[in-house]
Amino acid sequence: MIDWTAIRTGWIARRNGVFANPRFQYWAARLPLIRWIARSRADAAFNLLAGFAYSQVLRACVEGGLFDILKDGPVSAAEVAARMELTEDAALTLLRAARPLMLSEEAGPDRWMLGEQGAVFAANAGVQAMIRHHRLLYADLADPVALLRRDRCEPTGLSRFWTYAGALHGAGTRGTQTSEYSQLMAASQHFVADEVLASVSFRPVKRLLDVGGGHGAFLEAIGTAWPHLELGLFDLPEVVETGRDVLGEAVGAARVTGHPGNFFKDTIPRGYDMVSLIRILHDHDDEPAQALLSNIRTSLAPGARLLIAEPMAQIRGAEPMGEAFFGLYLWAMGSGRPRSPAQIIAMAKKAGFASARSVATAQPVNASVIIARA
Repeated sequence: MIDWTAIRTGWIARRNGVFANPRFQYWAARLPLIRWIARSRADAAFNLLAGFAYSQVLRACVEGGLFDILKDGPVSAAEVAARMELTEDAALTLLRAARPLMLSEEAGPDRWMLGEQGAVFAANAGVQAMIRHHRLLYADLADPVALLRRDRCEPTGLSRFWTYAGALHGAGTRGTQTSEYSQLMAASQHFVADEVLASVSFRPVKRLLDVGGGHGAFLEAIGTAWPHLELGLFDLPEVVETGRDVLGEAVGAARVTGHPGNFFKDTIPRGYDMVSLIRILHDHDDEPAQALLSNIRTSLAPGARLLIAEPMAQIRGAEPMGEAFFGLYLWAMGSGRPRSPAQIIAMAKKAGFASARSVATAQPVNASVIIARA
């Protein structure tokens, strides 16, 4: 029998030895075709080195209000400096740093406007909320080796923020954390909802229950697009109390039923032909995630479906997002991990679902989708 693992291991070792050889690097930098490949690899390597600086430029644009200023553009560096309470040199430094990232653009001598990416960020409050939130991740990652060595039960900035992680660690005020959690989820959920709406038809669905649905941002998007749906919202009592009213105002109170409870301890409401888990599963370690899937399966009648939508690992074209970003994010949070579609499908089948399949999405960096059938 051919030992493919040994063959692959040997190939990787030989490849890495060649790439690390200074003579090869010198030679590769001078051959036309190889030079283009070498430069591409060098650019990618530098982006790994400089990525934190890029993210901090973006953060400065959001937290300093630069995007709001440039929306009124063209403006001068002096105007930017005055409105941001910076020196003109500091304002120019930020504007120039934002330019190659396409966050700002100079339309003429000292006439600054939004760049292509800047226009996207400026128009999206949800993205800006996520960027502000990431200051907690950056603080936790100040010493990444120390973070990886710590006991995951030790609190971090992120674990104190997120409601359930904060509760597990006994950190902070429960009600305050619940409110902050739901506000951030409401600001970012439309990314996932857009992917789901573009890839899944709800025409045959009559009643949809969103488990861990916060203030109902996902249900609002789906319910607006599919007005025939009856909507159920299941979450912690203090969340459902507000979420039911917010969702009812958006889509009509008669369509909305609130179900207060804990999805680990309480029975999932029955009578729904589809249940959704939106950015929930990856927040939990394997044992509680498996228990949650089993709890949902018990509530579903044969033929009913579970829709799982979240960023996943090992998605072609979105690999760094799945395991580099969310891998460390969830480690810092103290709970959960990104999983591949194959891993989630295996968990669904272990929970008793008859079948499970992946559904392609246009932007897997936002969310991938799996549908399991009871």
